[in-house]
Amino acid sequence: MKKKFFIILIASLAITFLSQPVQAQEKIAGSSAVLEKPNFEVDERAAKLEKFLESYHSPLAEYAEVFIENADKYELDWRLVPAITGVESTFGKQIPAGSFNAYGWANGAYAFKSWEESIEVVSKALKEKYIDRGLDTPAKMGPVYAPPSKTWAGKVNYFMKQIDCFGELQCLETLALTI
Repeated sequence: MKKKFFIILIASLAITFLSQPVQAQEKIAGSSAVLEKPNFEVDERAAKLEKFLESYHSPLAEYAEVFIENADKYELDWRLVPAITGVESTFGKQIPAGSFNAYGWANGAYAFKSWEESIEVVSKALKEKYIDRGLDTPAKMGPVYAPPSKTWAGKVNYFMKQIDCFGELQCLETLALTI
């Protein structure tokens, strides 16, 4: 009799244990996953830049992260190189065929192999040939980058502010008042 009782007890415990909802196990797993979550901040610049470039129907939109990576690598303002593309090629839409030259590089005569290469080369050159030599603002860069233009720096600054303000109504309204 005792043997039957233990078999029934073990069977009922097994049935009870095995019939527990899977949801309870998920909660436990979910809790442990939260404890192991790495602590990092999301860099919103790439998403903001991508949406901004998409608003111009730019072929460069999908390279927003590449712009950010190179800006960080070469210690540039993350808005500078994309803003230059706005002035020089309407954000990559008006370029010599197959050149990937959205920067007016060599007066538009230079052809890069890819968008990634062009972003890298231009970012590196801006750092080494401009920033490191004290030409650290569009106003200081303009006479060297785009001579004899007197409006280039103002246009670059305008697009940098547009990128910065993108999606922020109050900021855009303030920007519109400065034009």
